[in-house]
Amino acid sequence: MLTLDTIRQAPKALLHDHLDGGLRPATVVDLAREFGYRGLPTTDVDDLATWFRRGADRKSLELYLETFAHTVGVLQDRDAIIRVAAECAEDLAADGVAYAEVRYAPELSTEKGMTLDEVVEANLEGFRIGSVKAAEAGHPIVMKVLVTAMRQAARSVEVAECAIRWRDAGVVGFDIAGPEAGYRPTRHLEAFDRIRHENFHITIHAGEGFGLPSIWEALQFCGAERLGHGVRIVDDIKVLDDGSVELGRLAAFVRDRRVPLEMCPTSNIHSGAATSVEEHPIDLLRRLRFRVTVNTDNRLMSNVSVSSEFKALDEAFGIGLGEMEWLTINAMKSAFAPFDERLRIINEVVKPGYAHLRQAAVTVRP
Repeated sequence: MLTLDTIRQAPKALLHDHLDGGLRPATVVDLAREFGYRGLPTTDVDDLATWFRRGADRKSLELYLETFAHTVGVLQDRDAIIRVAAECAEDLAADGVAYAEVRYAPELSTEKGMTLDEVVEANLEGFRIGSVKAAEAGHPIVMKVLVTAMRQAARSVEVAECAIRWRDAGVVGFDIAGPEAGYRPTRHLEAFDRIRHENFHITIHAGEGFGLPSIWEALQFCGAERLGHGVRIVDDIKVLDDGSVELGRLAAFVRDRRVPLEMCPTSNIHSGAATSVEEHPIDLLRRLRFRVTVNTDNRLMSNVSVSSEFKALDEAFGIGLGEMEWLTINAMKSAFAPFDERLRIINEVVKPGYAHLRQAAVTVRP
């Protein structure tokens, strides 16, 4: 079994992480005090961390999302966004993440008058600062932004156009997030058309709080290149009594087309999309060789890191370094960064990093 230290040393890639779901609890308290946000349930750092984690673990995506009122509440000022983004880059780098795409919905930070563009600029500036600090600490990381629109709102076209304006500054794609049930992705077809017409990238939250129709619409109507979560694709897979497996048309399409699944095991348990890590569909899907990737979703709410997610998978399924490397390369192949950049990270960071760890494991054996 892998140690947590070994997992942290291994280079990792992250495709599904929310900026407003990954704040340090102490930072939430600091920002609330500095910028006059008075809605926190407590200003005790430890109690607040416990509150976030208890509040998110209610087996409902809609209830899970309620906790974000407070993190978004302290992200209404440019300096606050810069600080949170910088700390995000530093925290991920310290956890061994070599490449990360972190998403945020800029419309959530406009309550005090910031524009969508100002929010995105602050996010990018924070990532720049954090990346420099991480490199100085010996943990280089490549940070990218996914600009997200809220599916229950009506600003997706504006948000898509904003994403396109910043595509040469570190934004690599467009996403929609929020409650799935009742808010079909096809409500935002105009936004997705804008993105596609600009030859830009699309990932869509689908198959988490709603089933196969959400995945089908995301792929066949909206042009999703990746599925945020996608855990409900297992509803189209039948495991027979003799152990053989039958894939339905949609599941076969997803596997055949190598559509990446941005899977977030612990978050799925908290939102009710899965019952436990041991019962999570990620095991079946990885064994069937779907394009599975391992992600955090919301590090604060679910009290996770990329390393802790890999540790949980290793304890449940014994994935080892070989499977970790495969899952990491899956993520890098699926990233929205330019091809040359992805190839460089795979060949110069990921493969040498795992080779070193395997060699170290052989060296210490008696």
